Amino acid sequence: MTLLQIMPDDAPHTVLLRTRDEAAIARALREKSVSFTRWPLYGQVTPRTPSEELLTAYRREIDGLCADHGLRHVDVARLHPEEGAEWRERATKARSTFLDEHRHAEDEVRFFAQGTGCFYLHLDDRVYAVVCEAGDLLSVPAGTRHWFDMGPVPDFCAIRFFEKEDGWVGDFTQEPIAGGFPRLDALLRED
Repeated sequence: MTLLQIMPDDAPHTVLLRTRDEAAIARALREKSVSFTRWPLYGQVTPRTPSEELLTAYRREIDGLCADHGLRHVDVARLHPEEGAEWRERATKARSTFLDEHRHAEDEVRFFAQGTGCFYLHLDDRVYAVVCEAGDLLSVPAGTRHWFDMGPVPDFCAIRFFEKEDGWVGDFTQEPIAGGFPRLDALLRED
């Protein structure tokens, strides 16, 4: 189930809000111009589910979102342990890259079709840790400082949306803030 935990940016172990209530999550994020909604799940996504099949299943939602927000590029990002040695190498590189605070020149829009990942949004003097799970759609405004943790054993499948093909490229802030906050696995252990 989706989780939101808000912490001061200078006190990562002080919890200001921790909730799994979807309405409360949407409300808290909306106050910061971040959009959180849920899409229905169309069947179980596995490591063997072809990307085209997944995109076809969500075609109505994808087309509506793209039309409403001027998004032109859609792809599927996934990491599954069943991929073997290739997975370990890709997972290690991806996790270490996106654990550093960065921002993008365009909105970061992700729909989780399977698995879990955590976006840490550095908004004003707070960090909003948003643990996304299957069915969650998160849209983070361009320029928002953030980082992403896919966990120590990355296992997720997400549909990504962009205005431009290189919209996912990060501008890294070089700030060490991310290292002081609890990682995805620690957030989930607190339940």
